[in-house]
Amino acid sequence: MAIGIPQPWGAQLDAHRAATGDPAAALIPSHITLLGPTLIGPEDIDEHLEKVARTQPPFSIHLRGTGTFRPVSRVVFVAVAAGISECERLAEAVRSGPLERELAHPYHPHVTVAHDIAEEAMDAVYERLAGYDARFDVDHFTRYEHGEDGHWRPIRHFPLSGQPG
Repeated sequence: MAIGIPQPWGAQLDAHRAATGDPAAALIPSHITLLGPTLIGPEDIDEHLEKVARTQPPFSIHLRGTGTFRPVSRVVFVAVAAGISECERLAEAVRSGPLERELAHPYHPHVTVAHDIAEEAMDAVYERLAGYDARFDVDHFTRYEHGEDGHWRPIRHFPLSGQPG
């Protein structure tokens, strides 16, 4: 489950990731993860996700600058500067009920632009996007499915319809 990055920003970030030589760039559209790849059993998770969406209000995201998880994880990302707490609440709600999961690392909303590639390419995208700035409204989140061809595809959108705090 993720917040897809809308256009034109999604295409911009996809192009930057592709320019690094990251082989995952063509397979994974730009997004903010709410729940990482998870094998899902026969339970009806869409019902759960619909309930979550009804409790969470739309919100705004501000992406600004870059960050990295190095040396813990070889990742460079565009940072979420505003909308962090909203992402945290939404991710926590998604990871409840039939999707309750333990996290390997604390949740940190971000948009990956390089993962497990040469250090020089990671450094270059970190510098190239240091001044990146984008703002957009989030009115839904999306369930993605991993295809046999390796592509992650949006399967269903869940409109946020909760009332603001």
